[in-house]
Amino acid sequence: MPEILHITTRSAWEQALGKGGYEPPSLASEGFIHLSDPHQVAAVAKARYAGVHDLVLLHVTTERLTAPLKYESADGDRFPHLYGALNLDAVTDVTPLAVG
Repeated sequence: MPEILHITTRSAWEQALGKGGYEPPSLASEGFIHLSDPHQVAAVAKARYAGVHDLVLLHVTTERLTAPLKYESADGDRFPHLYGALNLDAVTDVTPLAVG
């Protein structure tokens, strides 16, 4: 099954578990959730999460997504964007992520 990834904080993930769905601020402000293909994670983490601690990487199986997923150009690459809340059953693993 194809896998995409999302970087977030452990506390944001734990909040999502309590609410039954994951809706980061970007969903309200930009209309989608930023995700990455595996080869993009290191660059995204370095560019956007330097100095942030307690990060986790959500491993997402694309076949289980209930919201529309679109690949769109950004920063000279094509990134997966999820247009809706991330349903928790699409997350197959959560691993710690250290930036740096």
